[in-house]
Amino acid sequence: MIITLKAFKIIHDLHNLHHDNTFVLSTTILVAMWNVLQEKFRNHPAQEKVVRLLLERGFQINTEGRVVSGNIEIAHTQIANEISVDRRVVDATCATILKDAQLMQIFRNVRTIPFLREVAPYLGLGVIVITPDNAARKGLLGSVSTEVSEHGITIRQAVSDDPYLTEDPKLTIITEGKVSGELVNALTRIKGVQSVTVY
Repeated sequence: MIITLKAFKIIHDLHNLHHDNTFVLSTTILVAMWNVLQEKFRNHPAQEKVVRLLLERGFQINTEGRVVSGNIEIAHTQIANEISVDRRVVDATCATILKDAQLMQIFRNVRTIPFLREVAPYLGLGVIVITPDNAARKGLLGSVSTEVSEHGITIRQAVSDDPYLTEDPKLTIITEGKVSGELVNALTRIKGVQSVTVY
């Protein structure tokens, strides 16, 4: 299984999507990681806003304490303007991360991903967006991926929003080819699925 982070999004190795125990394990790891971040920035809400943005965008902190995406440096003033905080808050957040080995391990390795949802229609790919009735419910990804597979459709990408960072988390499945009405009906019958949107 492959795990990368974009707002703690979980990207699953598409060959192992049916192994829900692996999904639960990786979710547990990410929840624990977010608990660590909340604890370290509990008394600094403005800095926590910076941390959330860094995770949402998959930005890293380099060894000089600068915000980067790969080798591209991002001005701290731009980060500050995006979330309406003073630039010094961004500087202080980066300094805090730089001095903490545990935080640096997270923010040195966080990565963005090429999320295909918006471009999929132009590439001839299908998009399934699942809204769960309870984002904490276990087993939903496995049930959805199994149903898609049983309809003979190949999954190119699966992205689950992190409920700790997203008010209305969804599961997005990118498929080879368009999605049939029959599959949509089957997905809506899965326990835990509140709604299904395709495009």
